[in-house]
Amino acid sequence: MPVYGALLGDMIGAPYEFDRGGKTKDFPLFIKSSEFTDDSVMTVAVAEALMNNPGADDETVRGALVSAMRRWGRRYPWAGYGGRFNGWLRSRDPQPYNSWGNGSAMRVAAVGWLYDTMEETRHAAVLTADVTHNHPEGIKGAESTAAAIFLARTGASKDAIRAYITSEFGYDLSRTCDEIRPTYTHVESCQQTVPEAITAFLEGTDFEDVIRTAVSLGGDCDTLTCIAGSMAEAFYGVPDELIAECRARLTGEILAVVDRFEGFRKPRQPRPEDA
Repeated sequence: MPVYGALLGDMIGAPYEFDRGGKTKDFPLFIKSSEFTDDSVMTVAVAEALMNNPGADDETVRGALVSAMRRWGRRYPWAGYGGRFNGWLRSRDPQPYNSWGNGSAMRVAAVGWLYDTMEETRHAAVLTADVTHNHPEGIKGAESTAAAIFLARTGASKDAIRAYITSEFGYDLSRTCDEIRPTYTHVESCQQTVPEAITAFLEGTDFEDVIRTAVSLGGDCDTLTCIAGSMAEAFYGVPDELIAECRARLTGEILAVVDRFEGFRKPRQPRPEDA
């Protein structure tokens, strides 16, 4: 069920943002404040824009992304957008603002499920980023996240995913989560969120363990866990009970996009551990 991983990562991580979770994996997955934030809203906006414009030229896709992101952002003005993005949502002439923030990576999950090739996947990821986050690091964050999802969905091993991301994007994935955790703080850049999210995914042993590992790193953990969860879903799938919890916390119009996406996405290649 694609994009549930991103939405669950967002809502499970949200209560523990700013190191409020004690940097531990031992925490309740769902509490009263386990609610979706801007990460989920923009994930849905990107998914809708891409579904509505299959095979369109780049400028049409960019225009659709801008329109969808602004429309959904205005529907959920309380969702917790960054200051510059909030200004972009309300601008009469919305233009890219050279951001390297992790917002480009948090919203890209749908891209990893919509295309048949890595080339198409990476190209679409660039388009989703550069309408706002057109700094090279902002683009790299989206592109690498979508690439990892594509590889996980199409049956690549974690070793192969690590090797591809390191080779193609230059991220340092040599640190363990135990090495990252003690000094990791709230930071909202792609370059200090995406590698940590990928590391949490690579270390996790199943979907829930990836989520718990990502949250335990602290910092901007709703976004970090959104990114890690999107990869974990592509690799492991999502347990039915967590899908049910997720759906119970979404609005009807968001659920409509999520359900529609099921008819657009490409299949996830089964793994032996699914049996």
